[in-house]
Amino acid sequence: MLNMTLSRNSLTFRVVLLTWWIHHCTLQTGEAIHPACTIVFQHMKAQEQCRFTRRQENHTTMPGCRTEWDEVHCWYRAEVGQVVNVSCIEVSQLFANNNGYIYRNCTENGWSDLNPSYEHACILPKEEATEDYFSTFRQVYIVGYATSLISLISAIIVFTAFRKFHCTRNYIHINLFSSFILRATAVFIKDGILFTDENQDHCIMSTASCKAVVAFFQFCILANYFWLLVEGMYLQTLLALTFVSQKKYFWWYILIGWGLPTTVLTIWVLVRNFYDNRGCWDDTDITFIWWIIKGPITISLLGELYHLHQCDQDPCGEAEVSWSWRQ
Repeated sequence: MLNMTLSRNSLTFRVVLLTWWIHHCTLQTGEAIHPACTIVFQHMKAQEQCRFTRRQENHTTMPGCRTEWDEVHCWYRAEVGQVVNVSCIEVSQLFANNNGYIYRNCTENGWSDLNPSYEHACILPKEEATEDYFSTFRQVYIVGYATSLISLISAIIVFTAFRKFHCTRNYIHINLFSSFILRATAVFIKDGILFTDENQDHCIMSTASCKAVVAFFQFCILANYFWLLVEGMYLQTLLALTFVSQKKYFWWYILIGWGLPTTVLTIWVLVRNFYDNRGCWDDTDITFIWWIIKGPITISLLGELYHLHQCDQDPCGEAEVSWSWRQ
C-alpha cells in the first residue's frame, strides 16, 4: 500500500534529518571563525563600544567619573563615591573559570586604581593548556568529519553501484550526501588556508584565497539545508501527486538544491565585497549581511517542518505500493 511506502520514505527522511541534527550539534566547528579569533573580535568590539560611549559623554557636563577603557575592560560612568565591581568572567572569556572580582572607586579626582589588579584577581589559563585544548578540539572534529566522509562516500557508492537503487528518491539522497561531503571538505580546506601558518595572524588576515574558502564553506552549509528541504518536498509530492512520475520534477529539485544556494551566495559575496570587505568574511558583526545567509536557512527549516507535518497529517492509502517504489 502507498501508506507503507510513504511511511518508509518518511522514516528515511527522519533518519537523514536526525543524522544532520547530530552532525550539526556535535561538530560546532562548522562556524567559519576560529574560537581564538572570537575572543579577539569580542575584545575589539568592546573597545570600540566603550570609546563610542566616551565620545558621547564628552558632549555632556554630567558629574562623576566618565567612561574609561583600560585596555582590558570598559568602566562605564559612575557617580562620585560609587564603588564599581566587575567579575573576571565579565572581563573576558579567558577567565571563564575564575570567581574573582576587581573593584574601582569613583573619587572626586577620577577613577581609583584597580583593586586588586587583573593579574592578581583573575588567573589566566596556561598557554600550554590552551594549546592542548585547541589541539584536542581540532583532532576531535577532524576524526568526526573524516568518519562522516567515509560513511557518506560509502553510501553514494552503494546507491550508484547497484541498479535497483536507481530511483528519484535515492538520487535526492545522493545529492544530499554530496552536500555533506562538500561541507566536510570545505572545513579541511578552510583550516588548511587559514590556520596552517602559525606565524600568520589569521584573525586579521584578508586575502582572496581565505575569502574564497569561507564563501565556499557558506555555500556548502546552504546546500545542506536546501537539500534537506528537497527531501521534504519530495515526500509531499508523493502525497499530492500519487500517480505522477517524480522523474520530471527531479531537475526542479536540482535547481532548488544547488541553484538557490548559488544565488544566495552570489548576493552575499557581492554585498560583502562592496559593503563590508574586511578580514576573511568570517565575522557576523553586521546583522543584515549575516541574514542574507541566515534568512534562507531559516525559511528552509520552516519548509522542512511544514512538509514533515503534512506527511504526518495527510491520510492516504488508496493506491498500490508498486507505483511509488518505481519513483
